[in-house]
Amino acid sequence: MALLSRMKNVKKLHFSLLLVLVHVCFVLAQADYAPFFYDNGPYSSNGNLALFSLTEDTPVGTEIYALNGTDPEGQEVRYGLSFEPGAKEYFRVEPKSGNITLVEQLDREILDSIEVLVSITDGRSKVTEKVTVFVMDANDERPVFKNLPSFLDVPENSECGSSIYKVLAVDRDTGSGGSITFYLQTNGQSSKFAIDRHSGVLRIKPGEMLDYERSTTHFITVVAKDGGGNYNGKEQVMSSSATLTINVIDTQDTPPSFVGTPYFGYVYEVSVPGSEIFTVFAKDGDLGMPKPIHYSLENGTDGVFSINKTSGVISLLTYPIYLKREIFNMKVKASEVSPEGNLMDYGFTTVVIRVVDLNNHPPTFYGENGPQNMFEMTMYEHPPEGEIIRGLKITVNDSDQGSNAKFNLRLVGPGRMLRVVPQTVLNEAQVTILVEDSAAMDYEKFHFLTFKLLAVEMDTPERFSATADIVIHLLDTNDNAPKFSSVYYIARIPENSPGNSNVVSVTATDPDSGFWGEVKYSIYGSGADLFLIHSASGIIYTQPWASLDAEVKSKYNFYVKAEDAEGKYSLAEVFVTVLDLNDHPPEFNENFLEKTMIIGALVKIEAQDDDAEGPNNVIEYSIMKTDPENIFDINADTGEIKLKSYIKSMDIVQNITKQNDCTWSVVVQAQDRGSPSFSTTTVVKIDITEATQLRGPWASFFVQSRDKPLHILGMIAGVISLMVVVTVFISTIMFMRNKKSNRILPHRRIRRRNNPPVTFKFPNSGEKLLIQEPEVMVGVNCSNCNIASGHPLPPNHNMNVVTGHHWSPNHNVSMVSGRHWPPPPPPNAPALPPLLPGGRPGDRQWVVPTVLGTVAQIKPKRNRNRPVDSVNAALVSELKMRLDQRRLANCS
Repeated sequence: MALLSRMKNVKKLHFSLLLVLVHVCFVLAQADYAPFFYDNGPYSSNGNLALFSLTEDTPVGTEIYALNGTDPEGQEVRYGLSFEPGAKEYFRVEPKSGNITLVEQLDREILDSIEVLVSITDGRSKVTEKVTVFVMDANDERPVFKNLPSFLDVPENSECGSSIYKVLAVDRDTGSGGSITFYLQTNGQSSKFAIDRHSGVLRIKPGEMLDYERSTTHFITVVAKDGGGNYNGKEQVMSSSATLTINVIDTQDTPPSFVGTPYFGYVYEVSVPGSEIFTVFAKDGDLGMPKPIHYSLENGTDGVFSINKTSGVISLLTYPIYLKREIFNMKVKASEVSPEGNLMDYGFTTVVIRVVDLNNHPPTFYGENGPQNMFEMTMYEHPPEGEIIRGLKITVNDSDQGSNAKFNLRLVGPGRMLRVVPQTVLNEAQVTILVEDSAAMDYEKFHFLTFKLLAVEMDTPERFSATADIVIHLLDTNDNAPKFSSVYYIARIPENSPGNSNVVSVTATDPDSGFWGEVKYSIYGSGADLFLIHSASGIIYTQPWASLDAEVKSKYNFYVKAEDAEGKYSLAEVFVTVLDLNDHPPEFNENFLEKTMIIGALVKIEAQDDDAEGPNNVIEYSIMKTDPENIFDINADTGEIKLKSYIKSMDIVQNITKQNDCTWSVVVQAQDRGSPSFSTTTVVKIDITEATQLRGPWASFFVQSRDKPLHILGMIAGVISLMVVVTVFISTIMFMRNKKSNRILPHRRIRRRNNPPVTFKFPNSGEKLLIQEPEVMVGVNCSNCNIASGHPLPPNHNMNVVTGHHWSPNHNVSMVSGRHWPPPPPPNAPALPPLLPGGRPGDRQWVVPTVLGTVAQIKPKRNRNRPVDSVNAALVSELKMRLDQRRLANCS
């Protein structure tokens, strides 16, 4: 029993396991696996974006990456991209393709890495990964100075090569774009400074020293340049510049120096002890912080001179009569005094003191009545240059002797109008004043001139001087012509203005005074006939009888003349424009017009407005009345009348009107655009007809000129004249051409008789040469004529042609006309041309053309003095010429 019970439990257990196994298989059959990204590494352009990097200069809108993944079950996947809350979204993904696009500008200096959440889903499962995108540097930052611009104080005694400043600059770029080198911008000028390219330490160049006395300030431009780098696909180097101002500090390195050397002083006979003989002056050579100067006399004084140690005044200690020398060379020392009162650097100079007689008489000016310091005169303006001003009698005198009585004369005043002679005087001289600039002595500028006449001693220490005033009153002359305020005047006046109407006022001024400054006006010129001018006021007005009409003449120009009392004048041009008024209504050529209109064509009417200019002469056309209405349209600008667009045939016209003649009377108005506006009306009788069968430009011309028969006649006459000219021209050309080609030049004149026509018949070989004549036979003598059918005659033989006879045994041929007479000697025929090389006499054949010639019967002119045989000779010559032409043709 126990065994049976145990077997039952085993069976139950097996059944339970079987159920579990079936459930597990069912669950496995229903399982779904999540999609996943491909991890292609940081250098791939597709995958899961992990460790991807891009440069900060990548343009916005660039596709930078493609997400790439798959689903184990092969389901279609979608991609997503997001950022942490509050973070800036730099990228956007296309869900289907996975293409990632840059949507915000990158800046590595602000953010060098970006955290991105990328996701992939198959619709059931979604996988999200957090990846980092690194922003790589581009060379987009300039170097920035940390301690420039700046001011720097440097002592002038700084040693050459010593460092005086260190320039600091940073560049936020990385790599070569963040490395900085320094240099100085000198613009081609030499500099006392140099900078280390890498450290930025500024030094004084070797061999250079600062000198406060030469230059107190130096301006240095420092340039910081990075190492360059890629930016937007190009190599870019960026730099910055700043200015460093170096103030040179003065130091004690220059001794005092005397100013105004060499020094010369004088002791005069009237000097007393304590008199100031001379004053020396010295200054510290260090100009930045000058120190007080201490003066002292070193030697050469003989105990008779002293010097003030602070002011440098040299004084006399005794009377001049006790001086043992005439010249004293004293050595003066100037020393710098330190703040503690100690004497420092010093310098020396020499003062020469000379003992001389007393110069106690200054120069003095004299007039006619003794000493005088004021001289006046009156003269006209613009005296001739070089002229002596004779109204001034001045004498100058110095009572001293020798060099003490030598002085210079100088004239001081406005400009260089006058010049004084002489300029150097010894003791005494007569003063002469000459005119040097005549144009400057102008009354209109100066009514009077004031000069200072100076006399200054030349070689005396006192430099005594004297001054006299010279006042010259100028009188006016007529030296100016009137001058207009403008070179031309423009005026406008309406037409139909009444007479005496003011046009324009001209103004001219004459700066001369008195009656010389009075101006008189006048006008002249071809356009001045209708105008007058007031001689005193310059007002231009129209003639009392003048009638201005813009349609007749709208522009006038003439000249206006301004003249003073002595005839000096100037001109100006006046331009007058007559303004048009609307004073003419439009006018038609006739009050009743007749026009013929072809359906589809235009009828044009014209009116004229005699006004000079628009809008007064601009005409607008309109239809005032027609019966029935709405039949015609008119062009308001051109006056072209046409049928309404729906009227395209005579049938429509017949339906509109019951009249058989299809004639309308249209009232047309022509109105101008002036103000006030004028208008005129006319009646236009329009006869409507069908279009003709004519085509082309001639049809258009005849239709348009249907109402103008003179135009048609003129055109026809012109065509006929042209045809006549062309015919004459062609006939002339043909005549000249035929004349050149058919010209016959006989050797002798042919005499024609009033005989019946004679027919020459040239026989074949072995036949007779016959001349057929009804009643009379004409004899022909021929010399050396070779006439044969393919065979030449023997040379030097004659041909005798007789009616009804054969060749004679003596090879002579003669043609007789019923009777015999002794023939005249025949002319010599030209010899035959030579045979071609290699030819035989039998190869070349000379054939007489078989041509029937007929001589027309013409009444001959009787000439009893001419021989009867001339006809025979002429015929022979003509026959020879034809044979020669035939022969030449065969040769060619």
